[in-house]
Amino acid sequence: MTYLQGSESAADAVTAQWRRLIEGGEELVDPAMVRAAYEQPRLRNLYPGVSHGIMFFKQGDGLSGDPVGGYVYPREDGRFWVRGPLGVGSLGEVDTLEEAFALVVASLPEGGE
Repeated sequence: MTYLQGSESAADAVTAQWRRLIEGGEELVDPAMVRAAYEQPRLRNLYPGVSHGIMFFKQGDGLSGDPVGGYVYPREDGRFWVRGPLGVGSLGEVDTLEEAFALVVASLPEGGE
C-alpha cells in the first residue's frame, strides 16, 4: 500500500498536492510559480513536484513514474530556464512564468497528461 489512504486515488493525490502548494508552499517554491502553473489546464491534471525552487510534473500520484513536460528553473536575472524531460535538453529561456509553463505544456506527450 502506498501513502494513499483507503480509497484516495491518484487524482485525489494530485488535488491535495496542488492545494498544499497553493495554500502554503512558500517555503518550497515561489507562490507566483505555482499560480502560473495552475493556470494551465493540462498541468492541473498532473502531480506538481517542487525541489529547490524548481517546479516539475508527474503523472499519477507523484510517487511513481517519470516527470513529464519539463522543469521550470527561476534564474537570478528574473528570467526562467525550462529544461525538457530526461534526454530532451533545454526547451528555452523565457521572460515570464506564463511563457515557461506554455513550453512545459507544449512538450507534454500527445493524447493525454
